[in-house]
Amino acid sequence: MQQIKWFERKFDFSFQQNIFPSIVERLSGTPLRLKAKVEGFPLELLEAKPDGKWSIKEQIGHLNDLEPLWQGRLNDILENNDYMRPADLENKKTHIAQHNDSRINDLLTQFERSRRVTLSQLFELTEKEIYKSALHPRLRKPMRTMDLFLFVAEHDDHHLARITELMNSHNLDSK
Repeated sequence: MQQIKWFERKFDFSFQQNIFPSIVERLSGTPLRLKAKVEGFPLELLEAKPDGKWSIKEQIGHLNDLEPLWQGRLNDILENNDYMRPADLENKKTHIAQHNDSRINDLLTQFERSRRVTLSQLFELTEKEIYKSALHPRLRKPMRTMDLFLFVAEHDDHHLARITELMNSHNLDSK
């Protein structure tokens, strides 16, 4: 089954309940889920680029490439900026990073460290701060801190699903 492209996704942030602890839990699990997913898979699978698209290593590297953006957007909200900083919609950082030249364990460790920094910022937030907002530059909608990190968790899952799709395309069982 093919998932919708990330830039075609629609998001609804109209909920009022405080689901932030569950979101943080999802975010904290991503490094472990990535590690479990790729453990024991052959190098050629991790580096394969079907149809010239990102490999599994590049998917993981991309998640790490974006972690400073999420941290910066959190700061934008906390500093009462009207807009969050924009993302590089062409993902230039990922395209030039040559993640396939990195060892898989290094990519996983780098992401885990970056995510730990993000999580340490999230653990310090007050309930008032998770309801603060700024406009998302691409979606043109206000996003609360809680919404931003639900968006990040969805982005993580999008790439985890893509990794599963890549694994399945090589007729290997995914974890």
